[in-house]
Amino acid sequence: MLENFDLRPILSGENGQLLIQGGELTLQLMLYAWLLAMGLAFLLVTVRLTRARVAEGLVAAYVAYHRNVPTLVQLMLWYFGIPTLLPEWMQLWLAGYSTEFLFAVIALGLCQAAYFSEDLRAGLRALPSGQNEAARALGLNYVRSMRYVILPQAVRNALPSLINHTVLLFKNTSLAMAIGVVELTYASREVENYTFRTFETYLVATLAYLAFSLVLMGIGALIARRFERARVR
Repeated sequence: MLENFDLRPILSGENGQLLIQGGELTLQLMLYAWLLAMGLAFLLVTVRLTRARVAEGLVAAYVAYHRNVPTLVQLMLWYFGIPTLLPEWMQLWLAGYSTEFLFAVIALGLCQAAYFSEDLRAGLRALPSGQNEAARALGLNYVRSMRYVILPQAVRNALPSLINHTVLLFKNTSLAMAIGVVELTYASREVENYTFRTFETYLVATLAYLAFSLVLMGIGALIARRFERARVR
């Protein structure tokens, strides 16, 4: 009943602190995974554009794997499966540390890199065919032409897709609760267990995710507007 609706047990004291810490960890997880994904995406696109058949095939296989295997399965593979392949001394070393966050960053970053690389490749396809030749005519080698001429324009073309997939990455951080990362969803479940206020707890979590997503979309819109102004000039 609405007369029993009360957010104070959720937002005050240790419960409120737990939600704040969960939100902070969610943002950290998203940031580190995004940096890993974007750096790897640029590398994948650069390798793919070399037109080397073997390298292009390996990148295509990487993208196909990460786009077709559920992210949750990839998280569990990294946390539960990969450590079993390591030497025993390394397994014992990892057991002494909280590696949930590290493996979540790796799994989410590697998965999202596949999406980012495809966004960038689509942005490259939208470029006029003479851009690469023009960069070479200026005396730039392959790496420098990609860095200073081709990729910046590809990023501008791919910006809407990159923004959408950044928001998707933020939402996918909630999957890390499956391997014990105390992010916002995990913290919300703990608070719900403590207070038995299911509706209020998940309402707060819902509004937090919605607010963060809207902020990311707003930042993306500002960046897109700046790119558009720079192109007009």
